[in-house]
Parts: sequence; structure tokens; C-alpha cells
Amino acid sequence: MNSHLDSETKVLESPQDHKDELRLWLRLLTCTNLIEAAIRKKLGEEFDTTLPRFDLLAQLERAPDGMTLGDLSRRMMVTNGNVTGLVERLVQSGHIKRSALPTDRRVQIVKLTAKGHTYFSRMASAHENWIAELFAQLNTKDVGELIRSLGKLKESVRGANGTETL
Repeated sequence: MNSHLDSETKVLESPQDHKDELRLWLRLLTCTNLIEAAIRKKLGEEFDTTLPRFDLLAQLERAPDGMTLGDLSRRMMVTNGNVTGLVERLVQSGHIKRSALPTDRRVQIVKLTAKGHTYFSRMASAHENWIAELFAQLNTKDVGELIRSLGKLKESVRGANGTETL
């Protein structure tokens, strides 16, 4: 009998051996959903904004020279249509500016305005504090262990999917 089985064969032959993996998956999903719901609520209450807007501003904060709408949609893993709507609202509110790429007028570049940078900086600081509050019951050792373990999980998922990045 082969002691080294691939995961699909192992699942088929003895599905009961994967209860812990399924429990872990459900625990990760639950934690993610709880954290995301808390952040969405706080962003709405304290900044009258949404998580997608925060995410878009965060992407632009990391790109001082701006980004194309296509780059934004890829980084945020949403459609161009979703990004276009978000960009339009943030342009109207004065948080970002949009301009045509000098070498190709069909391509739009978006950048944070000074107002957008200030607004995002305030949100990012609050966001950091919210995360700290949500993780307050974990000590430094717990956080380090989770980071290492989730790093291993990420590599396992990448390997199983045959992908370099997720």
C-alpha cells in the first residue's frame, strides 16, 4: 500500500481524515467575515464610506504616480465597470483626479488629490486601530504563530492551485 497519497485520493479513500481541515476552513471563513463586517460598519459610521472605496484609495496611496483603471481593477480583483463607478464617485467628491495618459488618450490615470490623501490617511490610521482592537485578545506570540501558520497555508494553497500569486 502506498503511504504517500495525493490529497484527492486521500479524500476519496478516507474523507473522515479531513474533518480538521474543513473545520479550519470554516473557522478562517468565519473570522474573515466577522472582521470584514466590523470594518465595513466602522467605515460607514465614522467615514461615511464603503470598503471598496477604502480599498481603491489604499491602492492609489501605494501608487503616487497614479494607476490606470485596468491596473486598479486587477489589483482589486473586480471588474472595470465596478472600478469606473467607484472612481466616478471619488472624482466627484474631490478625493481623486482622473487624467488621460499622454501617450494614449484612451487610457485614464487616476491619482489621489491632496484632499484624498488626507482623507485616506485618517481612515488608514483608524483602520489600523480597529484591527488592533479586533485582535486585542491575541498576544505577540499568538500573532507571530498565526502569521507563520497562515504563510504556510498560503504556500500550500498556491502549490495546490499551481499558482505563484494569490
